[in-house]
Amino acid sequence: MQQEATQAREARLGKAVGPVPGAVGGVVLLLPAGEETSTRRPSPLSATALRPLARRLTRAGRAEGLVTHTVHYRGRGWNGAQAELARDARWAADEVVRRYGDVPVCLVGVDMGGRAALHAADHEAVDSVLALAPWLPEDDVAVSPEPVRQLAGRRVLIVHGTDDRRTDPELSFRLAGRAKKTNRDVCRFEVHSDGHNLHQHRSEVAALAVDFTLGTLFGHPFSRPLQDALAAPPPIGLRMPLAVGFGQSLGL
Repeated sequence: MQQEATQAREARLGKAVGPVPGAVGGVVLLLPAGEETSTRRPSPLSATALRPLARRLTRAGRAEGLVTHTVHYRGRGWNGAQAELARDARWAADEVVRRYGDVPVCLVGVDMGGRAALHAADHEAVDSVLALAPWLPEDDVAVSPEPVRQLAGRRVLIVHGTDDRRTDPELSFRLAGRAKKTNRDVCRFEVHSDGHNLHQHRSEVAALAVDFTLGTLFGHPFSRPLQDALAAPPPIGLRMPLAVGFGQSLGL
């Protein structure tokens, strides 16, 4: 019965944050955290936690017509091969195309939403992916490695706290390394001494998100640290430290 209830629910986009639809130049889809296995309704707190980032992004991208939507999943669980959160992320990208037409999309996911963003990168509307402390499974390459081929042609940024106790930062490092072999536009920043929620350096993380989003969606020049991270070979560009105070001198 509980599984049937999950299937009956539908994903939806939260209220748009940003300009009126006629002025939309690009869209960020925010993908909240989830759980590995669950058929329960999504936690409203997960979506609420993304509101400050949504406001920060749309304020920075107002001149270009940037709109953000939080994706409200049907349920909170990934649920194995069903990959339900990734399916909802793809639906959300379809919905953006239906509402706004041919506009570039950046997927920004947190925790399990980061995994959903990485998986849904193959949607034709998606230009870039930002995964914040992504939840990833133990990478048994011999059995079923986490896919990276769908990241080809997309610009990808992963940000992870080195003291994360919920999602293993080494797993995101190894995934970034595999992705970098076929896609040079992959980089990863480490937030030293920060945990899963990246609260200690939330301002720097938000500034990096603005830097990446405006650069990938609207062609703004990247900051020097982001340029260096994208250009550097592994492991340098995949263990780039996020400096304290990042973005302050850049006005991000």
